[in-house]
Amino acid sequence: MARKVRIKDVAERAGVSVASVSFVLNNVEGARVAPETRERIKAAARELGYQPNTVARGLRTQRTHMIGFISDEIATTPFAGQMIQGAHDAAHKVGYLLLMLNTGGDVEEQHLAARALVQRQIDGAIVATMYHQRIEIPEELAGIPHVALDAEPVSGAVSSVVPDEFGGAVAVVSELITAGHRRIGHITDRDWPIAKGLRLDAYRHCLLSNDLPAGDSLVAADEPSSHGGYRAAQVLLNAANPPTAIFCYNDRMAMGAYRAAAEHGLRIPQDLSIAGYDDQQLISDAIAPGLTTAALPHYDMGVWAVETLLHQITSTAPVVPQRHLMPCPLIRRHSIAPPRG
Repeated sequence: MARKVRIKDVAERAGVSVASVSFVLNNVEGARVAPETRERIKAAARELGYQPNTVARGLRTQRTHMIGFISDEIATTPFAGQMIQGAHDAAHKVGYLLLMLNTGGDVEEQHLAARALVQRQIDGAIVATMYHQRIEIPEELAGIPHVALDAEPVSGAVSSVVPDEFGGAVAVVSELITAGHRRIGHITDRDWPIAKGLRLDAYRHCLLSNDLPAGDSLVAADEPSSHGGYRAAQVLLNAANPPTAIFCYNDRMAMGAYRAAAEHGLRIPQDLSIAGYDDQQLISDAIAPGLTTAALPHYDMGVWAVETLLHQITSTAPVVPQRHLMPCPLIRRHSIAPPRG
């Protein structure tokens, strides 16, 4: 078996001292090593296939450069995969490794995951959820820096990032109002996740602020799926005075609303404008016409969570918990037009 390449081997290949190699490969701040020498050391390390001893480095720095990522179900949720990608990219950028554990939403599994990560001496942890909700942070993480991603900690003493559900819905409904619609319906989730309440409040706020009708007859609730959206849209379109535009709780419901509109002989957007929420892959830009929607900022939230956690890890100042609302940008496509006549 080939002998492991040592730092001494790199020093001999580069023709420098072991100390110089250590300074360069460990990125020691303030080390006086000439630029050409640095390049020679790095080239020698690459040629020899040198791999640093991360255990030894961790003992010296008291850091392992590993971040734990505990999720409920987002690892199996396609439209939330960007959250993982954002966290990975932000960690990789500064030389940190992301260790992912998926708990399937099981509370006991979450505690086991937290214990396992702490035992591996991670520098900090992210607790992430599939959708915006309130959560309990595992007590096993109390001794290390941690943040919540797409979730609000019940304790309130933990930094967290969630989508600006209200602001995104205001942008979507305002787009319908700006197009000239005065009778705007809303199809929503029949359950009560946090996002439902905030998007519904934003819808009513926009209508009332513009002196537009906002009665319960313009709101229909069903399961947050394509089938639910179809049924809810049928309720609104079968009314005596149907809306000229529909704001949908999510893009899957909007897809069902498209089908209901087609069965009523309505063209989108000429006869009926429809808008969604989430900017879910394989839906919003795949259906015809393309759906105007608010994008859930999964990637940006993942980046924010890692950057905030790294600040906690490296800062010597007391941690002041933050609750960050990540903007949900309006994505304009072709499902909105002025009402007929």
